[in-house]
Amino acid sequence: MSEMEGRRAEELLEAVFAERESGRDDLQAIRARIGDHAPGVVDGDFRELAAQGYLRQEGTRVALTEEGERRARGVIRRHRLAERLFLDLLELSDTAAESQACEFEHILSPEATDSVCTLLGHPPTCPHGKSIPPGPCCTASHKTVRPLVTGLPSFPLGERARIVFIAPKFHDRMDRLAALGVVPGSEIKMHQRAPAFVIEVGETTIALDPEIASEIFVKRLEP
Repeated sequence: MSEMEGRRAEELLEAVFAERESGRDDLQAIRARIGDHAPGVVDGDFRELAAQGYLRQEGTRVALTEEGERRARGVIRRHRLAERLFLDLLELSDTAAESQACEFEHILSPEATDSVCTLLGHPPTCPHGKSIPPGPCCTASHKTVRPLVTGLPSFPLGERARIVFIAPKFHDRMDRLAALGVVPGSEIKMHQRAPAFVIEVGETTIALDPEIASEIFVKRLEP
C-alpha cells in the first residue's frame, strides 16, 4: 500500500474496531463514525480490505480477521495513548488533543508507542473511558523509560503528587471520589498503604480501598 492507502485503511479498520466496541457491525454505522477522516468511503473500500485479508464481509455486516484485528488494535492503542498524552500531560483542549491524536495514530513507531505508554504509567483507559489495548511494555519486568505518571499504589510514601486521571471500573466511584475532593488536578500526599491506602487531600485524610487506589494515577510534584 502507498502511504495514503495505508492511512485510509487504518481509518477504516479503526472504525470497524470502535463500532464493534459499541455493539455495531454494519457499514452504515461505520461510515458515520469515519466522517471527515476518510471522505468518500464506498463499499468497494471494504471489499478491498476483505480481499487483502483484513476484513470478512457478509452483506452489510463486517468483522475483522486476525490480521485486521492486530492492525486495528495498534491504531486504537496509538490514538488513545496520544489522547492521554495531549490531554493529561500537555493539557491541550479536547479539540486540539483529538486532532493531534488522529495524526499520531498513523506515525508512532512501536518503540515510540511503548515509550509513551510507559511515560504515562500504562493507563488502562483513554480520557473517554474506552480501553487502551495493552502492549509488550505493559507486562515487561524492565522499564526503559521512567514513568512520569504512576498508579497510586506504587507512589512513594510521604511524597506529594497531583492526580492526573482516574480510571474507575464503575462510574459511581468517580462521583463518590469527587465528593471527597479526589479529582484530576487535586494535590495529594501519600501516608499509608496497608491495610488501606491513606492519602491527604487538602486538610482531609481519606482511606481508600486497594482496588479504588489502583484506579488513581498521579504525577509527582517537585519539592
